[in-house]
Amino acid sequence: MNFSKKVSQGSASFTRPSLGAGSIFLILVFLLSGCLQGAPDKEYRVKNVIDGDTIELESGSMVRYLGIDTPEIRKRQDDGSWSYAPEPYAEKAKEFNRQLVEHKTVRLELDLQKKDKYNRLLAYCFAGDVFVNAKLLEEGFALLYTWPPNVKYADLLVKMQEEARRNNRGLWGELALIPCKDAKRYLNQVVIVEGKVSSIRQSVKVSILNFGQSKFKAVIFKETFPVFMASGISIPQTYKGKTVRVTGRIKEYKDAFEIIVRHPSAIEVVD
Repeated sequence: MNFSKKVSQGSASFTRPSLGAGSIFLILVFLLSGCLQGAPDKEYRVKNVIDGDTIELESGSMVRYLGIDTPEIRKRQDDGSWSYAPEPYAEKAKEFNRQLVEHKTVRLELDLQKKDKYNRLLAYCFAGDVFVNAKLLEEGFALLYTWPPNVKYADLLVKMQEEARRNNRGLWGELALIPCKDAKRYLNQVVIVEGKVSSIRQSVKVSILNFGQSKFKAVIFKETFPVFMASGISIPQTYKGKTVRVTGRIKEYKDAFEIIVRHPSAIEVVD
């Protein structure tokens, strides 16, 4: 499925004014500050593909695709260095991304939050008539990774993931289905965890789904509450006492293991 967004271009004539020292200084500041942040929907040349969801522009700017997460190619060591340790489908996702965008001109569209904590630009990427973020989801090379306030295309991206999952495309045909007691063995991996929700701890900031005596938890932060409400889901009523499957990357936090749930589609009730 292709996604297109037509952009009309016009021209304007003007009379060039004379520039004083102050005006020249302001122009230089604007140029040096990085035009991309204030100019979404512009075209840029891709120099290099880092992995399935990250690219480098010819300007040197790093761009992280919004709304998706692909398997990791590198792993951070205890000393802070990185080693090559690709997760399943990581290389395939990178290659698919490379075929779509490497050494090509792409159009980048920003959302409300422009950069992440690593100073990477956050963008929706369009290569010709292909919406790259959505295409990676549709073909099963990525998982949904929506997070407020950057949710402009959330509904479309959800549909693309559901289609890939229904058809067992890409990683959906290979994700491990594990019992919650085995979560520790799959640290930092993307898996599907199955278990019975024994209790739910709620506060104004977070809802935590506990799974009996296991150390596994599913965590839903307040930023995502409105999405559950809009889907007609009351977290305690829907999940407590139910056997569910939670899809995502397992992280360790305070001697426990968890998946941060960023969208209701990541939790499937199987009772």
